[in-house]
Amino acid sequence: MPSRRGRLTAQPPSKSAPFPVGVALRKALAAGYGAPELRADVLAGLVVGIVALPLSMALAIATGVPPQHGLYTAIVGGAIAALAGGSKFQVTGPTAAFVVILAPIVERDGLAGLLTAGCLAGVLLIVMGFARLGRFVEFIPYPVTTGFTAGIATVIGLLQVKDAFGLRVEHMPEHFLPKLAALWDARGTASGMEAGVAAFTMALLLVVPRSTRRIPAPLVALGAAGAAVWLLGLDVATIGSRFHATVGGRDVAGIPPVAPVPAVPWGAGGLSFDLVRNLLPSAFAIAMLGAIESLLSAVVADGMTGKRHDPDAELVGQGLANLITPFFGGIAATGALARTATNVRSGARSPIAALVHALVVLASVLVLAPLVSFLPMASLAALLMLIAWNMLELRHVEHMVRVAPRSDILVLLTCYGLTVVVDMVMAVSVGVVLASFLFMSRMAEITSSRVLQDDGSGETDRVLPPGVVIYEIAGALFFGAAKSAMTALDAIGADVKVVVIGLGRVGVIDATGLVALESALAQLQRHRKFVIVAGPLPEPRHVFEKAELEVRMDNVLFADDVDAALAIAADLVALNPEWRPATAR
Repeated sequence: MPSRRGRLTAQPPSKSAPFPVGVALRKALAAGYGAPELRADVLAGLVVGIVALPLSMALAIATGVPPQHGLYTAIVGGAIAALAGGSKFQVTGPTAAFVVILAPIVERDGLAGLLTAGCLAGVLLIVMGFARLGRFVEFIPYPVTTGFTAGIATVIGLLQVKDAFGLRVEHMPEHFLPKLAALWDARGTASGMEAGVAAFTMALLLVVPRSTRRIPAPLVALGAAGAAVWLLGLDVATIGSRFHATVGGRDVAGIPPVAPVPAVPWGAGGLSFDLVRNLLPSAFAIAMLGAIESLLSAVVADGMTGKRHDPDAELVGQGLANLITPFFGGIAATGALARTATNVRSGARSPIAALVHALVVLASVLVLAPLVSFLPMASLAALLMLIAWNMLELRHVEHMVRVAPRSDILVLLTCYGLTVVVDMVMAVSVGVVLASFLFMSRMAEITSSRVLQDDGSGETDRVLPPGVVIYEIAGALFFGAAKSAMTALDAIGADVKVVVIGLGRVGVIDATGLVALESALAQLQRHRKFVIVAGPLPEPRHVFEKAELEVRMDNVLFADDVDAALAIAADLVALNPEWRPATAR
């Protein structure tokens, strides 16, 4: 998931294009694309492709499928999203955040169910893009994204303990706490050799970036670990010993050295209504997480480059990638922050760089498949552990817990706990609802109202005609604040004949606010009081015009501002002297 520091410096996304497909590529080509840009994109794509190679395999294995499916995701999904998306620098592929969603699907429905769920998620993302919902993802509160990101990191880290220590677990349960218990029960099967390989890999992953950033640390660390295991003849689990494929009737250790070929993702069982119904909740979770992660990653890329992405086009691009990739054996894909940031730092100029990255991964599959089989499983586990640690962003979580309001901390901890103990869908759903209630409570608190009358209290510097009061409301008149905002009108005395309701500082009114206002106006009408609505801003005024308040209620008048309303009120009092209270006669 994207770093919070990147989000703070990011530029807002641009307005959506009329036809949100391939927007980024079209803009890049229209701006002028020549040999210098192509050279920069090829070099950047080469670097990102090298980084993506081990990550794609590791994430597929963590999901519970053979490593080639992660590579197919980077190849097909990366190419389609680059051609059809809305960000010039986004690199798409399998990501760590998806592991907690995809792994249970594999355990429950197998590879065919996983691929079918990816197709359905692609359809949902395309619908979201064409429905112009890209901007709405930005309204997911920060404590929610922080909480479920930290929870995902915790789950991913736990999943790597098995391979990092060579534990022999006959059956890994679906949920976190049973997983933890199963790993603890298997602690006696730990292998010091596997743990040593994982520690060696982790040390290189941490040291290499401090020495040089020209060579990707995963390439050095995993390459060195694989070479050491082969040269020393260590008896540890590798991709070649764990996974096998059949190519041309011949058994191949590791990944098959062939390009992805099209096939129906749902297998021989066919696509049925029952299958779609069962997989739809999982597909929705994939689509929502894919939308959140890809758009936040694109925003971070905007902050690094000063450019702006098209959020709706990016959703469509990600949707097409997820719709088509499963037909080539690829799992769910989304914009990957680490690869996108590497792409930017490597000098990418356009989506062509992400396309080159996909071609580099394809070439690696065709040429380097025999070497890939020597990669130790413990090394891939160490790589994912480091990714999980970076996702956790412990310093930012600690800072937020220390300085944020208690309500935000509650949302964060709730999302974290639900992600770890239940699942991410429940965490995001509950988190968004909880954050919405807290937001409504805060908005209700800042929506204020007061009654101003010429009673010598000094609250108003205006000279009010006898029998006239001003009732001012400031803030949003919506369902969370409408009732309390209208309550003060109940206390207006019998000697008041004209009520000026000042709405000059009310920017928003919703249906509940309108109903509350109409109820208050009807009550004032029953008490034979005139009401002058003063200074509504354009949006509330439009709502009042549609509701035909002035037509339906003969005691309601409108004025442009409070001064104009007081002039009207003075005329009403002058024309009706019998309204004057006894003290003014």
